Amino acid sequence: MRLRVITTGGTIDKVYFDATSEYEIGEPTVPHVFREAGVGLEWVLEPLLRKDSLELDAEDRAVIRRACEEAEESAILITHGTDTMALTAEFLRGIPGKTIVLTGALAPARFRVTDAIFNLGLALGAVQSKPAGVYLAMNGQLFEAGKVRKNRAAARFESLD
Repeated sequence: MRLRVITTGGTIDKVYFDATSEYEIGEPTVPHVFREAGVGLEWVLEPLLRKDSLELDAEDRAVIRRACEEAEESAILITHGTDTMALTAEFLRGIPGKTIVLTGALAPARFRVTDAIFNLGLALGAVQSKPAGVYLAMNGQLFEAGKVRKNRAAARFESLD
């Protein structure tokens, strides 16, 4: 099995420059995390977008969907900003023969205290074990696309069931 990792930006890849929260979306952090974790699975990186998820529009989601549809791999992990991750996941539903797992972080992977590494590990396990479909891996839980929302006040994702 070979995994395709598609990066779209979001907090997981943010780089902050000063105390006033000036930032930009930096290089993908997945290669560093996978290397440090000793990930032995064969994988390929596709840096697709470098945007905050609030800036993603229908055209961007179409680009993400096309990348998933055209990927040779049936296992796809997407890093994405958390604000609109659930919306993108819904947009990706219905792609046959693909297991797609979206994940992100509430704090950048470059921070000492971050959920990024844990979320990437959860997503990596999920993409290898779940059947074809679209899922979100956040806060130690897996959610099906269309059945999850971000609770901004509680800083976590919740099932709509």
